[in-house]
Amino acid sequence: MAKARQIIKRRKAVQNIRKITRTMQLIATARFQQAYNRAVATKPYTQKLTELVSQLSAGGPSLDHPLLRQNPDAPADMLLVITSNRGLCGGYNGNVLNAAMEFIHAREKSGLEIHCVGRKGVAYFKFLRRPLAAALTTIGDRPRFEDVAPIADAMIEAYSAGRFRSIQVAYMRFISTGKQRAEVAQLLPITALGESGEAKPTPAGGPTREIQYEFSPSPAELLAALLPQTIKARLFQCFNDAVVSEQVARMVAMKSATDAAGDMIRDLTRRYNRARQSQITLELLDIVGGAEALQ
Repeated sequence: MAKARQIIKRRKAVQNIRKITRTMQLIATARFQQAYNRAVATKPYTQKLTELVSQLSAGGPSLDHPLLRQNPDAPADMLLVITSNRGLCGGYNGNVLNAAMEFIHAREKSGLEIHCVGRKGVAYFKFLRRPLAAALTTIGDRPRFEDVAPIADAMIEAYSAGRFRSIQVAYMRFISTGKQRAEVAQLLPITALGESGEAKPTPAGGPTREIQYEFSPSPAELLAALLPQTIKARLFQCFNDAVVSEQVARMVAMKSATDAAGDMIRDLTRRYNRARQSQITLELLDIVGGAEALQ
């Protein structure tokens, strides 16, 4: 009977764990919907702003801006790694950090300065004993533009001063609910149309249509005003994508944990029934044996 009691205690513990993981799954689902709405709402603005800046910058060699220039003589590259503050989100942080480490191994010999956002990333680099130029852990599950803008301003100032050859961002790009991809996107210099730092592909066999604008003030003045806003918008989009991907990963991880706990409870119930049946059989045998001894 002692074994049956142990099974009961273990089953009760697993049931409590399943309640916790189920609750965390529901919370992650609610937070995912909120984060998804924010990320989807900001994408059209980011894409259109980046497209307009690209058309302005294609006005010819007369247009010049520090954020469009290359800095080949700069001493190092800069990498910003965006991770989460909390765990229990499956392989989310591991995938982002793996992508970041591939980039680090490729660039560290030529000079690299690492900045990190999120407690998990900071702890990871601390474990590897890799120095961080900056560590930020105050941005939560709802990043605000006011929180991201100072980071972008510091990047713009550093790149304009010629301190970095390029500025890259390692994060989890949100493509759809069923697909997220860890990648390192180039933020500066601005050379791409896509919000992730990738050039937009031209449709195969399709006609290309260029929109003609009449600019007032001049394209150079507009470019000087729009380029910093583009950097801020793209970095803010990276943070939004990272938050959405984190909630998706946590939602999937907690659902898997809840399902695994349910399977374990069913297995423990079967084991308890077998143990209880064996105990009852032994008790009946003792009773029958005692009755036969009295005859």
